[in-house]
Amino acid sequence: MVMGREVVPVMDPSQVVGLKKKGTGSRSWLLMDASGLETVLDVDKYAIMHRVQIHARDLRIIDPLLSYPSTILGRERAIVLNLEVHIKAIITSEEVLLRDPLDENVTPVVEELRRRLKPMNANREDQREEKDMNVQHDIETTEEDESPFEFRALEVALEAICSYLAARTLELETAVYPALDMLTSKISSRNLDRVRKLKSQMTRLTARVQKVRDELEQLLDDDGDMADLYLSRKLAGASPVSGSGAASWFLASPTIGSKISRASRASIATFRGDENDVEELEMLLEAYFGQIDSTFNKLITLREYIDNTEDYINIQLDNHRNQLIQLELFLSSGTVCLSIYSLIAAIFGMNIPYSWNKDHGYMFKWVVIISAIFSAVLFIFIISYARFKGLVGS
Repeated sequence: MVMGREVVPVMDPSQVVGLKKKGTGSRSWLLMDASGLETVLDVDKYAIMHRVQIHARDLRIIDPLLSYPSTILGRERAIVLNLEVHIKAIITSEEVLLRDPLDENVTPVVEELRRRLKPMNANREDQREEKDMNVQHDIETTEEDESPFEFRALEVALEAICSYLAARTLELETAVYPALDMLTSKISSRNLDRVRKLKSQMTRLTARVQKVRDELEQLLDDDGDMADLYLSRKLAGASPVSGSGAASWFLASPTIGSKISRASRASIATFRGDENDVEELEMLLEAYFGQIDSTFNKLITLREYIDNTEDYINIQLDNHRNQLIQLELFLSSGTVCLSIYSLIAAIFGMNIPYSWNKDHGYMFKWVVIISAIFSAVLFIFIISYARFKGLVGS
């Protein structure tokens, strides 16, 4: 019996849409077991904690009201998954609990889980028919080759988050490169504001991608953390024990009690070997780490392109500033020379009697000519000196 206020089996997506109209999506959980059976649970956090055997601090990690970074935690009976703001799930060895399945960003994850699990269910039906025909050995070999359920569910979540971040990066690249090209061709307030907004979006997206990348890198660097994610192996090792803890677990999750033998067979080869062998999970994480690292490198390249564009813009602005300084130097030099010429004209324009000015009509002509030549020579001298010192371009 499932703890909670309401349990609604989901047979097709149309029923899920009907639930959304009732307003239960924001507080609902989608439970999907290894056979592909779906159930929508409208339960409180204590029922979830009892069902998957985790603590309240682990459940707070996937609380949408709290802001936690991307996290993949391995617990004794479950994997707590918090990837970005929408993929929040709890994975056990036989079922996955996905929070807010009606969210538009979570819907692709639900569809992918259906696609991955339904064929497995069909294969098991075929295997049960073959079992009646005394081909038990071939069935067990096929089941042993299957990846554990928790890894298939984890792969769906990782694939979804990597694809989501890659799509956001592609959208950002599509918007940034034309904006930068437009800015280099014409520096205006509108183009600068557009690039500023895109740069802010890129900074936020880079931080989100880096959080997921760092979490995967931290898992890959610690074999102990990866070993904690082998739920089927731990369950197979604990299955012979008939303690009260195991009995409570089977009551909380009835599907595990009926399918424990299959989980044991699926991980028996690994369990008989080295319990710390994490090669299968390591290969899975490395594949998606490479994908998220590629997305991260694209964002780094995009940031470098923005920085290079900013440097180019600054160089252009410096060049314009230098041209204005040169123009100011020319105007200042011309003003000084004209001031000297005006000084001479002012002196001779004063109403002061000069003895040498009488009966010498040619004096006005020579004063004007000599003053103009002196001012021009002074202007040329100032400009030549400025070029000699490298103050203006040649």
